[in-house]
Amino acid sequence: MNGADNELWDHLQTSCANGPISYRDYIELVLYADGCGYYTRDRERVGRSPDRDFYTAESLGKVFARLVTTAAHDLLGADTAARSTFIEIAAEPGTELLSRAPEHSFADSRVIRQGDPICADGPVVIFANEWLDALPFHRLIFSEGQWRERGVCLNSEQHLEEVLLDTFSPEVAAISERLPEQALEGYELDLPLAAETALADLLAQDWTGMILFFDYGKTWQALSTDCPMGTARTFQQHTQANDLLDQPGKKDITCDVCWDPLADILTEKGLQSVTLETQESFLVQRAQRAAESIISGTAGAFSPDRQTLMELIHPAHMGRRFQVLWGLRAD
Repeated sequence: MNGADNELWDHLQTSCANGPISYRDYIELVLYADGCGYYTRDRERVGRSPDRDFYTAESLGKVFARLVTTAAHDLLGADTAARSTFIEIAAEPGTELLSRAPEHSFADSRVIRQGDPICADGPVVIFANEWLDALPFHRLIFSEGQWRERGVCLNSEQHLEEVLLDTFSPEVAAISERLPEQALEGYELDLPLAAETALADLLAQDWTGMILFFDYGKTWQALSTDCPMGTARTFQQHTQANDLLDQPGKKDITCDVCWDPLADILTEKGLQSVTLETQESFLVQRAQRAAESIISGTAGAFSPDRQTLMELIHPAHMGRRFQVLWGLRAD
């Protein structure tokens, strides 16, 4: 059973009953199966304590909230911000950004849980921190002169194992012209195509304002030429591993976001000021008022807030590891 609980294992047996499934379908199942997937279980996943699996910038509390809300306010302008609803996608219960910033300047706020339908209308700030990397993804490998899609099946001993699919799944076939004609034998490529679909669906809705996504990712050039082992990984109790079939439903599964197509989608849909920058650059430049206030207000003394700010922006910590994609949609 590869460590899966009975309920999730029943889902996996049903899904694999007629043959292999894509990694994308496997990941969607083990992360989001109702009541037994990783993100649908009733448990706390995010935080610094040893029993949690990972922590994010939002784990740093009021400092991150203050920086993000200041940046959104200043980029939109005070009048627009005062009319806007702040929508946060995929916040874990109890970690909502605005719960750490009770004095924010937005008209209203709304939280959409991981996996729930996303609806937006009117003037909004659409904010997400590590949402895109939590969406399912496809896995490819360059084998014997061609790209093959990797899948998952149940073997004769009823264990999950990886196989190569006979053909591309429809989503991969649709973007196959992007794939490099040549690569190193055994080069692994993890394709976060669901992120592109999710963003396109969001942009099809009738809203104005701002998109603001924090996440970790790479350019297409980096993913397709500089990461021969792919970027897929699991997290459990702050330990990273690479076996995506081990203990399904009990570990987070993620891969790096591919930024280029996401930025292209924003531009194609008419958003203005579309920018991809490091978290360091975004927080220093776009949240300058808040950052300067934290530093100057604690000069000459030890300050937990200043220390947190340094963790968020320092290149050796989160400053370069995470990026920010944002853009503005006018009325």
